[in-house]
Amino acid sequence: MKTVSIHESARSGDAGAGPPAAGRPGGPAPTPGPASRRRPLRRRIADQSRAYAFLLGGLLCFALFSWYPAVRAVIIAFQKYTPGSDPEWVGTANFTRVFQDPEFGAAWRNTLTFTLLALLIGFAVPFVMALVLNELRHARAFFRVVVYLPVMIPPVVSALLWKWFYDPGAGLANETLRFLHLPTSNWSNGADTALVSLVIVSTWAAMGGTVLIYLAALQGIPGELYEAAELDGANLWQRVRHVTIPQTRFIILMLMLLQIIATMQVFTEPFVITGGGPENSTVTVLYLIYKYAFLYNDFGGACALSVMLLLLLSAFSAIYLRFTRSQEDAV
Repeated sequence: MKTVSIHESARSGDAGAGPPAAGRPGGPAPTPGPASRRRPLRRRIADQSRAYAFLLGGLLCFALFSWYPAVRAVIIAFQKYTPGSDPEWVGTANFTRVFQDPEFGAAWRNTLTFTLLALLIGFAVPFVMALVLNELRHARAFFRVVVYLPVMIPPVVSALLWKWFYDPGAGLANETLRFLHLPTSNWSNGADTALVSLVIVSTWAAMGGTVLIYLAALQGIPGELYEAAELDGANLWQRVRHVTIPQTRFIILMLMLLQIIATMQVFTEPFVITGGGPENSTVTVLYLIYKYAFLYNDFGGACALSVMLLLLLSAFSAIYLRFTRSQEDAV
């Protein structure tokens, strides 16, 4: 009888206690009020406002120093314009005059030849260097710094060093050839060798960043693929051809596009080392734009030539991306 009364009193106590109070362990979660709902919304708005503020600053700088000059150059290409005077609309007269310039053909020919040589020399060498660095087991960090060191040198300083190196008299290149009892060369002073000399300078100066990008891509390739290739009896060339190149194909294609765009705009090397000579053998499109603007004081012709270069690079980039995208879809 006593036990029954205890259980009955416990049940009656539970029934009289009512539901668990909010906030107690085991009770239901408190319902957020209007103020607590507004706080996360305010925080999200504040975070997004700060993010858009930082983004707006970057967009303003980009618009001021990139978009506005580009749009302004397109407008000036159809005007007769000199600083300090009112522009005069001339239509396509600037394009016609630039197209009839004897240096126009030489500039485009030299630029396209420079781009082709840069692809043959400057595109293969960084990839081979990355393969070699990837296989090293000792002093890997040291050689990475050595390869990247030319990128840290200002381009003008680098060009001046190479100008001294190519000096046909007391330059280090010819001194080395004389020490080895080999025939010397005119290097950047010869019409036949000047453009190739500039390609070597450009490749040396820009190789470090490309090598590190390739090296990062190579280190992302799973080692199991190489192990499977070795088990199948693949040699070094077969592993590079069937494993390395397919796995880094996207990086190779993107760097090829960027290199073509960069080499089509080469300026520092011909400006500092050769001055466009000898015999206009190193006059490039960008160097001719500089001459029109700052030597001839013809900003309309300079902008007309810039628009031609812009249209060519845009068309090439669109065709290139379209082709590579169709190739990837086919694969």
